Amino acid sequence: MSQATNQSWGGRFSEPTDAFVERFTASVNFDQRLARQDIQGSIAHATMLARVGVLTDDERDAIINGLSEIKGEIERDEFEWSVPLEDVHMNIEARLTDKIGITGKKLHTGRSRNDQVATDIRLFMRDAIDVIEAELVRLREGMIELADREAETIMPGFTHLQTAQPVTFGHHLLAWQEMVARDHERLLDCRKRINVMPLGAAALAGTTYPIDRHVTAELLGFERPAENSLDAVSDRDFAIEFTSFASILLMHLSRMSEELVLWTSAQFDFIDLPDRFCTGSSIMPQKKNPDVPELVRGKTGRIYGHLMSLLTLMKSQPLAYNKDNQEDKEPLFDAVDTVRDCLKAFADMVPAIEPKKASMFEAARKGFSTATDLADYLVRKGVAFRDAHEIVGQSVAYGLRTEKDLSEMTLDELKQFSATIEQDVFEVLTLEGSVAARNHIGGTAPDQVRAAAQRAREALATLKGGAL
Repeated sequence: MSQATNQSWGGRFSEPTDAFVERFTASVNFDQRLARQDIQGSIAHATMLARVGVLTDDERDAIINGLSEIKGEIERDEFEWSVPLEDVHMNIEARLTDKIGITGKKLHTGRSRNDQVATDIRLFMRDAIDVIEAELVRLREGMIELADREAETIMPGFTHLQTAQPVTFGHHLLAWQEMVARDHERLLDCRKRINVMPLGAAALAGTTYPIDRHVTAELLGFERPAENSLDAVSDRDFAIEFTSFASILLMHLSRMSEELVLWTSAQFDFIDLPDRFCTGSSIMPQKKNPDVPELVRGKTGRIYGHLMSLLTLMKSQPLAYNKDNQEDKEPLFDAVDTVRDCLKAFADMVPAIEPKKASMFEAARKGFSTATDLADYLVRKGVAFRDAHEIVGQSVAYGLRTEKDLSEMTLDELKQFSATIEQDVFEVLTLEGSVAARNHIGGTAPDQVRAAAQRAREALATLKGGAL
């Protein structure tokens, strides 16, 4: 048994908490990560209490000075965390009382740990999103610049992982950029809903003290106070929304990782990743393993698990706060760390990708990737599309038998399938001609890729200018 009950709530208890239960219910081992935000919220709360006359100016100053000293102790790793005090909030409050006496006990006037922790988490998530957003910007910038440089680098485009039509590497990279751009918008949209302040809701019903929640919200940089006290302390939608964003983002990064892993293989040989993003084998000296994209691909399942964990955590909770919500922090903290690290890895790695242009070009020559161009050519000559499709299918079958690509066939060989075919057909059967022909917005023509890269730069600059 513990020797004493927790002084923040133990008055109505006749015996101390069991030692195991004390450890089992404590959260300080992980929620101490909220210390900076907890102190930030407490300073704002004390400032507001003084403005409305609940605290004197001297009491406010003592509290703020004490909290500032505690912040320094924590940053210097001199603070002694106590499991019997349960959580980050009571640890800091107990230390404050030790330092400034009974005035420290007045800090909690007009609030509860329920609205306090909800506020701390939102402050934490707001800070975390700002860091993650910066890494997203770096990744998008790297993708855009590499795409612009590789606007004319030809590679095969795939459907069903089979050669379909030639595209440019720059066009492919801009497809990645479009995925991440949507993720960027989702993140900023999530931040808007995070930036609502629960503080002042107290335990669940508000408080009888004459608090001014708008003052506190302004001091903490929140857009507004939460409208309903019951919802304010029990809402964790923002955590679910963030892990939903994280799941979609990691799904996108995982798809990119899969392509990077394939492209670095000897079978594809499309790109080279610098050695600093790879590792070797303990037994096979020739190996160069793309561990960074493989790990990102693997961490995707971890993020999916956090989303499911939070959804399950919340699905059966009645209003308002329940102890279940203590379990929101570990998955949320890990999601933040994982997303940040995966984005940092990609933002560093993507601009360093070295395309093997000759290998990409040679791969695009295989698999009759300009077959659709031949069909389009015939249609422009007046042949019905279904007939053109049949003609091209016959020519591909001939190419398979003779081991010739369409562009390698002579005019006479092609004319055996349709007399409509003339010498100008070779303008569309080359890979360069094929990609250049897709010269419309969203197409893979080099001029369109450069224009799309410029539009992406401008859109990103606008988003950065109007965000955060």
